[in-house]
Amino acid sequence: MAVHGVKEASPLHVRWLGSVRYDEALALQHALHRHGRSDHLLLLEHPHVYTLGVRARSEHLLFDPARPGDPALDGVMVTKADRGGDVTYHGPGQLVGYPICNVSMRPGAIPEWVHAIEQLVIDALEALGLPGTGRLAGYPGVWIDPDGAAPRKICAVGVRVSKNRSMHGFALNVAPDLSMFERIVPCGIADKAVTSLAAEGVAASMDEVIDAVVVAASRRLGEDGALPRPIERQDAIAPMRPAIADVPPASPAVRPLERRLTRAGVDPAAGVAIAARKPEWLRVEASMGEEYLALRKRMRNLNLVTVCEEAGCPNIYECWADGTATFMINGERCTRACGFCLVDTRKPLPLDAGEPARVADAVVGMGLAHAVVTAVARDDLDDGGAGAFAATIGAVRQASPQTAIEVLIPDCKGDLAALRTIFDARPDVLNHNLETVLRLQRAVRPSARYARSLAVLARAKAAGLTTKSGIILGMGEREEEVLGALGDLAAVGVDIVTIGQYLRPTAAHLPVARYYRPEEFAQIAAAARKLGFAHVEASPLARSSYHARQAADGAHSDVRLHPTRRPAQPAAS
Repeated sequence: MAVHGVKEASPLHVRWLGSVRYDEALALQHALHRHGRSDHLLLLEHPHVYTLGVRARSEHLLFDPARPGDPALDGVMVTKADRGGDVTYHGPGQLVGYPICNVSMRPGAIPEWVHAIEQLVIDALEALGLPGTGRLAGYPGVWIDPDGAAPRKICAVGVRVSKNRSMHGFALNVAPDLSMFERIVPCGIADKAVTSLAAEGVAASMDEVIDAVVVAASRRLGEDGALPRPIERQDAIAPMRPAIADVPPASPAVRPLERRLTRAGVDPAAGVAIAARKPEWLRVEASMGEEYLALRKRMRNLNLVTVCEEAGCPNIYECWADGTATFMINGERCTRACGFCLVDTRKPLPLDAGEPARVADAVVGMGLAHAVVTAVARDDLDDGGAGAFAATIGAVRQASPQTAIEVLIPDCKGDLAALRTIFDARPDVLNHNLETVLRLQRAVRPSARYARSLAVLARAKAAGLTTKSGIILGMGEREEEVLGALGDLAAVGVDIVTIGQYLRPTAAHLPVARYYRPEEFAQIAAAARKLGFAHVEASPLARSSYHARQAADGAHSDVRLHPTRRPAQPAAS
């Protein structure tokens, strides 16, 4: 509530994302900058990387980044950044903060913004028990003993502000390998040392540093005339880890799935018993009529796989009776073992070169106006299976130009070249599922990453594609986490979202924490629509491809679908 005429502050959306590759974090920043209307603070660590700001000088790299086999580059990336400043290092043990916020463009506002970022770090360090921090005139960042004989830099600051929105931010050294800074001239400053909390004798954990930074951010990253900001926070790890998390990994009493659930704050023994009768709104009557049998026969004759069968979709009878199916390419064996998925996880077989043509034959034979193509994850392939997606899109386009094509893709390990192979084939809808909330990602899909999935969607949107994603409920998430995940999807520009109930395939899979009632789905759908999605499909039996054509039509109600007829779009970031 506002006090004495001061406006009420809007929430600062804080995400602790864990380890995120620099290029993926940059794509995410750009999307939040481009599409987001609210303020965000991304907190994360990067794998080893040297980044060069817009004023970086090549001589400040004390090695040759183009020389193969240089020990300085062993497992280390070198990349350009569109922030201010010179060269710096990011790596494990360093907390990186990216505030993507609305910033006034009045005179003096940008120096004030940099000052606010520096001050929140100073506040956090004081709360952690490190005195003597401050600013050094002429040198942005946070320093130890700035007025003494040997000032030491503990936090680098570099920002970019455009269109009233900020990007980039700060890199606070908690306990990184400080020798990595010896391979560069950090921030172009040759005569001053770099330090860390650990080097200064403060044994603070990363969790403790994050907590201190978040408290300081609520005070320092405020809006003009606003009270200290409320925080809407989600973390990649659970704040509380029960004792079972400390059981040795080799213990036969605890399966890896149970261990992951417990570390995420979910009791694997609680929830719905697998033998319990489903509520009436989740019971589906098998209806194998003529249309269903004819479609199954067609799939068998063409030696095609559908995710409808492989994943045990409850809507198979309805969709097949309507003459629609979701084709699954790249084989029927997945290289990942997500805790909710029924798809086979044995060693994959070689790709079938004739599969794209057979999918196209099926699309023509079924007279589909909207075809959906998905695939297992193929981490064994250099391109993650992207080439087969492009080939299938091309085959369907040639055989049935009027058919709209939707693809539901894996993350291709975040490889931009692989993703561009799919983007350049111009599917009408690009779907990549977030699946669950941030806290449960490692438990639900241990080979994937929340930030990576958001980056895939951000890159697809930047490539000019209509984007879609989905989450499934009932695995131990909280309502505020669901709304936070939907907010994240909206903030990176996702057009269509699906929300459905998780149904446990077997006793070896994730337990169902609870069943959501239809009216709860209606409430979540209403909240999602307020976030600005073009189409929301939410119901107990909703799945990624459920009512796919209707969702696409809703999202394109005033735009012609076929992307090959659209003007050229910007490349992915």
